[in-house]
Amino acid sequence: MRRWALRLVLLLGTAGAVQAQPMGDPTPLQFRNPAEEVRFHALTAELRCVQCQNQSLADSNAQIAHDLRREVLTLMHEGRSDAQIKQFLVERYGQFVLYRPQMDTGTAVLWFGPGLLLLTGAGMLVIHVRRRARALPPRALDESSQEEREW
Repeated sequence: MRRWALRLVLLLGTAGAVQAQPMGDPTPLQFRNPAEEVRFHALTAELRCVQCQNQSLADSNAQIAHDLRREVLTLMHEGRSDAQIKQFLVERYGQFVLYRPQMDTGTAVLWFGPGLLLLTGAGMLVIHVRRRARALPPRALDESSQEEREW
C-alpha cells in the first residue's frame, strides 16, 4: 500500500513538469526587404489560424500557424500575388481561412444571417407589443389616462 501511495505522489509531482509546451519557431523568417515584410504582415493579418480559429495567422502561436507563415513567405518568394496565396490556402483549408470570405451561395448566411436575425427579432417584438396593446381592456386604458390627467 505504501509503495502505491509513493508512486502516486511521484506521478502527481512530476505531472506539472511534463506538460506539453508549444514548440517555438526555431529560425526567424528571412525577408528580402522591408516592403516584403510589410506585405507579409498585412497578408498574415487577413488570414485566420486554422487551429486557433479566432486569431489571425500573424497573432497565433500554434505550430501550424508557424508552418503556414513559412508557407506564405515561400509562396511570396515564388512570386505569387496576395490573391494567388489566398486562393492556395482556400483550396487547402476552405473559406474559413479568410477573415473576410468571398460572397457566394455557401457564405451568404455568414454575410446576411446576423442582419436577418436582428430584423426578425425586431419584427417579432413589434408584433408582440401591438397584440398586447390590443388585448388591454378599454377600462384599463381609460383609468390610466384619467390618472395622468389628475397629476
